[in-house]
Amino acid sequence: MFARTSLTLTVATVSTHIAHAADTPSHASNRGLRSAPPSALDKSVNLSQDSFSRGSPAGMIDTRSYEMPAANPTNEMSRVLGISPSCLASDSSGGAIAHWHHGALHDVVEPMTDHVIMTYPTGMQRLERRNGKSVAIGTARAGVVTIIPAGSTSRWDIPGPVNVIQLYLPHKTLERVAGEAEMAVLGDLVERTGHPDPTTSRLLMNAADALDGNAALDALFRQQLTNLLATRLLAEHAGTSAAFQPTLGGLSPTTLRRTIERLRSDSDADVSLAALAADAGLSRFHFCRAFKESTGLSPHAWLRQYRLEQAMNTLRNTDESVASIAVALGYSSQTAFAAAFKKLTNETPSDWRRRRR
Repeated sequence: MFARTSLTLTVATVSTHIAHAADTPSHASNRGLRSAPPSALDKSVNLSQDSFSRGSPAGMIDTRSYEMPAANPTNEMSRVLGISPSCLASDSSGGAIAHWHHGALHDVVEPMTDHVIMTYPTGMQRLERRNGKSVAIGTARAGVVTIIPAGSTSRWDIPGPVNVIQLYLPHKTLERVAGEAEMAVLGDLVERTGHPDPTTSRLLMNAADALDGNAALDALFRQQLTNLLATRLLAEHAGTSAAFQPTLGGLSPTTLRRTIERLRSDSDADVSLAALAADAGLSRFHFCRAFKESTGLSPHAWLRQYRLEQAMNTLRNTDESVASIAVALGYSSQTAFAAAFKKLTNETPSDWRRRRR
């Protein structure tokens, strides 16, 4: 059974999950993201800390009904900026994240199909956003976020270069998380421009940061962070007060054993968050909390630790080459494996092997 509790758990839960989902601070590097195709997204400009209203209560946008046809976020941002993102990663469960480095911007961004959440890893730049007679002004800098609800349109004026990470979050993802968390009401997202929110900013940078170069690990990592970001947005940036109902207690012994067996499988078993949760008979929202309650780690952190232990055992007990071990564990290259191994041990695989023989 899931007990009811107040939303105050969200910030603490998100902070705790950050520690396990991303073991080291993020610098929003490009390592874990693939080079982006010529699509784009960013006009990474934002509205204001106050928000514009378009036929809805002050400061809010009705994200479920658009006044104009909405565009694919990446395509619209590419059109406006005239460039492609430096990096782009998408997820089969919906949504994408892009890293942009663009210059001055003076143009209108048309309505987009997804909510756009932005943060700024480096630099400082003035942001001005106009919607009719309303003007919102903010500053792009570390630790702030900009939120553009789906269906919103406005003119952006940014006088200089901007380094921005943008998450494109489908409204259906917010609906799913709200439903799994048994929220009574799903409020509309509030438009923000340069709004201080270090927690959401760090989550975004972790989601865009270099991952491990391992398809299963990377996908699971992004899925967890997307869920956390959706939870955070519902808690802090929705138009109504929310109350989440988290899991009390962990997985049953049988369910935990089955989940661990699936994660340990050397086959091509589906270890996506959706598959793990479905196999456990829980929503993704509750599965993550129950798994962590049982193991002390998020699913991603547990799987990464297990892969590390496999690597150590093979390095210690066999003469397999580092390249062969990387392939066996599902890494895209020996370089990706070595980087992931060193991030967790502070040693390269070869150095680690020499010291233990």
